[in-house]
Amino acid sequence: MTKPAGRPGARKSLKKGAVKGSGGQGRKALEGKGPTPKAEDRAWHVAGKRKAAQERYAAAGGKGKPGQRIAGSNPNRGGRPKQSDDTETVTGRNSVLEALRARIPATAFYIAQRVEMDDRVKEMLSIVSHRGIPVLEVTRPELDRMAGFDGVHQGVALKVPPYEYAHPQDLLEQVVGRGQTPLFVALDGVTDPRNLGAIIRSTAAFGGHGVIIPQRRSAGVNSAAWKTSAGAAARVPVALAGNLTATLKELKKQGVFVLGLDGGGDVALPALELADRPVVIVIGSEGEGLSRLVTETCDQIVSIPISAATESLNAGIAASVALYQIATMRGGAA
Repeated sequence: MTKPAGRPGARKSLKKGAVKGSGGQGRKALEGKGPTPKAEDRAWHVAGKRKAAQERYAAAGGKGKPGQRIAGSNPNRGGRPKQSDDTETVTGRNSVLEALRARIPATAFYIAQRVEMDDRVKEMLSIVSHRGIPVLEVTRPELDRMAGFDGVHQGVALKVPPYEYAHPQDLLEQVVGRGQTPLFVALDGVTDPRNLGAIIRSTAAFGGHGVIIPQRRSAGVNSAAWKTSAGAAARVPVALAGNLTATLKELKKQGVFVLGLDGGGDVALPALELADRPVVIVIGSEGEGLSRLVTETCDQIVSIPISAATESLNAGIAASVALYQIATMRGGAA
């Protein structure tokens, strides 16, 4: 890690020991320039930046509160609240907006200086204003740091508490209680959060009712999954299974058919006859596929016909294809 640069504008003295005064030259230089402008009228001053940010916020349709904290007003060095390891940062305009619409209990909304306004940003500012969520204006390099490696923030970020997972049994009862035919996706050894986010997004797109992940050896719903899901993580519940095999067996007892996806499956996806039944699609990792215990638990092992030139599909794409096929067989989104 490179050593951070010094404070911008600061000049390091090359002299040691006592330094002589200016002989009044500095004071004379100010004569004839009139009274010193107020702090809020100086663009480079903290108060000036606060005033400019509030004016931009008001112009976007916000209703800023007196004393509302924005960039430059935080007494802590760096102009941002103390970071906590038990929070997640949602980045990207779609993801942040969906999280706000779903009333995720956010603790801070970050917006880049001189951000390009569109309808999504204006709606975000309106929501955070009505909910009293602190608005902090930060630099784009700071948002880059918050978004992490390969993250795309589009000028906005939202600090949220850890994701609250559902229980698989509650998930099933809620769907049945609504009179719907359950369609779930379970992940077996999928450790890439971007794959998890893509699967959550596909589940939402094709009428799925939830995703089930094991407590161990699995990606969790973190900032990368939030971003890849494009906000779908705010609408599609993710349930946590202490033991995936035991959970699948319990679902089978309650009438849910367990379908495992594997290239060597004995049933081709287009020939699937269980699409209109309660179904959980189990997807393994791209490298190892389904584990032995999970494979033995499945009612059927289903394959997706692909070109011989392609060895396999990754977990996110395989889930999308299977969900689309089942949704089509059911006559549309569930």
